[in-house]
Amino acid sequence: MLLGENILLALSALRANKTRSFLTMLGIIIGISSVITIMTIGQAMTNGLNEELSGFGASSVTVKVSQKRTKTEMSDTGFMFRQGPRRNDMKSEDKMSLDMINEMYEKFSDRMDGVTIKESVGDGTVKHLKDYANVSITGFNSYGMKEEDLTMLCGRQFTSLDQQEGRKVCVVSDYLCGNMFNEDNESALGKQITVVLNNKFYHYTIVGVYEYSKDEPYNKDEHYDYSSDMYLPLEAAVRQNHSKNRFTEITVGASSRDDINDLMSDIKSFFNSRYYRDNENYEITCSSMSEILDSVTEMMSTVSLAISLIAGISLLVGGIGVMNIMLVSVTERTKEIGTRKALGATNTSIRLQFIVESITLCVAGGFIGVILGLIIGNIISKVMKYSAAAPLSGIIISVLFSMAIGVFFGYYPANKAAKMNPIDALRYE
Repeated sequence: MLLGENILLALSALRANKTRSFLTMLGIIIGISSVITIMTIGQAMTNGLNEELSGFGASSVTVKVSQKRTKTEMSDTGFMFRQGPRRNDMKSEDKMSLDMINEMYEKFSDRMDGVTIKESVGDGTVKHLKDYANVSITGFNSYGMKEEDLTMLCGRQFTSLDQQEGRKVCVVSDYLCGNMFNEDNESALGKQITVVLNNKFYHYTIVGVYEYSKDEPYNKDEHYDYSSDMYLPLEAAVRQNHSKNRFTEITVGASSRDDINDLMSDIKSFFNSRYYRDNENYEITCSSMSEILDSVTEMMSTVSLAISLIAGISLLVGGIGVMNIMLVSVTERTKEIGTRKALGATNTSIRLQFIVESITLCVAGGFIGVILGLIIGNIISKVMKYSAAAPLSGIIISVLFSMAIGVFFGYYPANKAAKMNPIDALRYE
């Protein structure tokens, strides 16, 4: 008998017992829909987290001075390590100098978009009579200011002369202007403000105003205690801190995300072989958001797979249900089997007929389960505010797994039907 005829016979048998067929498929439907739902949600969450983390710089490499771990003894479990001196004990010569950083950039400039160098000055307060605004003060180089991606409302960012000469100019938020200049951003430009930091007074001229990222509407009475970022030219921040252009951490913008791992290795090798080879306490280490993204993706995939396998247990139950109903079907159609064998049907054709019927039952349930799983997965993803992502590989695997269940659990009943003695089958009441 041809495969097409077997499929038609299988569909005819399913239609003849609609309720029983549906109840048999229910285990397959629940199992497949559960797996697809979990995979859809897992994929949506993974994509959402990747997008969020990418916003923090998936193509950036953090280069910092770290303490060396020194091997002291060998134990049964491996090397024991002692930590180097505390970070507070780091000397100026242990830090990266501007010359080192520039030399590193020149060597790898074809693989970098730029280098962010920043100098944290601290948290201070801008005061004038009764008005005040809290600020977190940081100095950035030109590339770092570009990477901050500020939305400028008026004025400008720092010029090359501001950076080179370390001019005492600053870029402040519209929240500061709301407190200090009655929400008039334009009037703030060119004004000198006094910042109180560690009980000392520093004077800076406002050259630009950027949009603060908080979503709440401005209210002067409620937002005095909010703290916003205040930006200085890097050289101005370095002079204020008396840090002698020495830095413990920089961020490199990689030109290609695919090259990040190699770039990290090369930067580390460059610094450690050239400048930190004889340093007993410190070395250069590199890390990237790309590593975190890969870890998150791997973790989410593992969790989704584990939950999917647990949900897939219901497929086993559904498969047993298929075997049970196929045994019932074989018993009910004993005379039909005997008649076919008497007319010359071979054992192989009888076996194939019932296996195809079992596969058809499982595949039908699998398709319904896939559709149901996609619907439920999309709804839950939307509720969780993630963009739903249909797991194509999961759909294909689910359908193939449904067919495998049909073959595995349908073979025993089919084999039983194929081995029937035609005379005994014809006599069956």
